[in-house]
Amino acid sequence: MRLKGKKAIVTGGASGFGEGIVRAFVAEGAQVVIADLNSDAAAGLAADLGERVYVQTVDVSVDGSVSTMIAASNDMLGGIDILVNNVGIGHLPQGLEELPEDEFDRIFSVNAKSVYLTARYVVPIMKKNGGGAILNVASTGGVSPRPNLTWYNASKGWMITATKGMAVELAPNQIRVNAINPVAGNTPLLATFMGEDTPEIREKFLASIPIGRFSTPADMGAAAAFLCSDEATMITGIAMEVDGGRCI
Repeated sequence: MRLKGKKAIVTGGASGFGEGIVRAFVAEGAQVVIADLNSDAAAGLAADLGERVYVQTVDVSVDGSVSTMIAASNDMLGGIDILVNNVGIGHLPQGLEELPEDEFDRIFSVNAKSVYLTARYVVPIMKKNGGGAILNVASTGGVSPRPNLTWYNASKGWMITATKGMAVELAPNQIRVNAINPVAGNTPLLATFMGEDTPEIREKFLASIPIGRFSTPADMGAAAAFLCSDEATMITGIAMEVDGGRCI
């Protein structure tokens, strides 16, 4: 129960890594708001997990939607101790010069601008309450980029740099900011990264992971629960690889 009494928001918490983080947080005693565009999936997960789980529908790339979600979550929970910026999108493998501009804009709106928007509204609450923890879900692609995913990799590299900048600036306010860098996992984004899901392509992906398997939502949940707990009060500004050794 390392998060007992903590009040958390997890964006993109209805599926994939976000669901794993929500499940871990609830198991560790937190109250959690699942903030997701897919309200039906979020409601289903909340019903499965019980009375300490709430739902807010949000488009993390839109200022008004984010501000409304943060305000409602703050009222619902009676404060915000933890924010997990988990929501993210990718693009199909292609030459960097081939990605359409509107798709580029969408990737950076969801993967990068969302971190800026949530910070605008969560940081004042955390400052007023004397501290908190923010966790950004980046990617091994931000550290060791794969070819033909350049603009996705760049968005996650941005997130890692933002994490370090936020950590330095907010440390005097006792707000810790960290990131985790997952390797590819069995989530809805996997097929996007691979282009097509075939045994051959899966084998190629797995060959780059020394531990020999894809990451799981439970892996991310365990890492997130630790970094957002009071056990990690001296840890800020890191981007921890949860990658089975891929970035070695």
